[in-house]
Amino acid sequence: MHNFKPLKNDLLLRVIKGEQVERPPMWVMRQAGRYLEDYKKIKGDLNFFELCKDPDKASKITMLPIDYYEKLIDAAIIFSDILVIPMAMGMTVEMSDATGPFFPKPLKDPSDGQYQEVLGKDVDVGKELLHVYQAITITKHELQGQVPLFGFCGAPWTLLCYMVEGGASKAFKEAKTWIYKYPKESNSLLQKIAESCVEHLALQVQAGADIVQVFESCAGELSPSSYRQFSLPYLRYISKHLPLRLKELGLEVVPMVIFAKGGWYALDDLCDSGYQVVGLDWLRDPAEAVKIARGRVILQGNADPGVLYGGREAITRVVEEMVAGFGGGKSGWIVNLGHGIGRYVDPEELKFFFNEIIRVVQPVTTSSSSRCEVS
Repeated sequence: MHNFKPLKNDLLLRVIKGEQVERPPMWVMRQAGRYLEDYKKIKGDLNFFELCKDPDKASKITMLPIDYYEKLIDAAIIFSDILVIPMAMGMTVEMSDATGPFFPKPLKDPSDGQYQEVLGKDVDVGKELLHVYQAITITKHELQGQVPLFGFCGAPWTLLCYMVEGGASKAFKEAKTWIYKYPKESNSLLQKIAESCVEHLALQVQAGADIVQVFESCAGELSPSSYRQFSLPYLRYISKHLPLRLKELGLEVVPMVIFAKGGWYALDDLCDSGYQVVGLDWLRDPAEAVKIARGRVILQGNADPGVLYGGREAITRVVEEMVAGFGGGKSGWIVNLGHGIGRYVDPEELKFFFNEIIRVVQPVTTSSSSRCEVS
């Protein structure tokens, strides 16, 4: 058993429990990333995946925003990647500086021998992804209880897209070919991925993660009908089986977040999918989302990441609209962007964003100015 320090800032977890809070908890996706100057110093000559596989460096990068935005950020998220699951399943993933991650040998069709190899492989997630769990444990000790630590994984549909497309795609030709031409085989692959996701998330919790998020980054490429066949069942599989696996390991059940980018049509379903928190991208109006959610889940999001390029007047306007849309910020809401922060963002603009949230939610008055800080 790990001997971790108790949490000093449990604001995020209190909101998820449904408590009224002094201000909403704040963090952003990709907060441990390339927009921070010290990232480059830690990275050195390593490529992205080499960096992910170095537990000490991955931990240092995870800590960067916690140190930079001291007392503003209320959660850390481990520096890793959604594509570690396909790697654990036996597929090769490489990184191109120009185009990002790619699979030199993607799955072509069900007759592809690699498809049968992936389905038949006895995936030892604990062995293949040990570096992730080591990084989490190191980070948990480094945090000294400052904030909760997120673990995460990619959702099955999103991972299938990468595995058959060979990388990021705009047309999703191969993924659509698979689900429409080979639906049975696609479902078999999705199930295999989902099982690996459950184990990966469970082992991250065992290593020290306090909360986990599932990234369905390609939700916007599915029709509502296809989503109900090729995404939702596997999201529900994860939300059902992760708590069971944690109990098998003698661990406490942790909160789960689902973020389905482009899945605006699925919000009602997602609120009943077994996750305690539903992340929103910037395509959904906060007030509309609150009406649809009807208190069933905590909502997370959802400023357009691009506003951080737009100057401080624009940031203030977006913050004021967002706080109003989410009902004032004292319950039911975790502040985030509607997607990951961009690599060219000035870190000081994100700091201004955080401080504007606090200013709008907690206007300074003689009666309330003394209760702003959570530590």
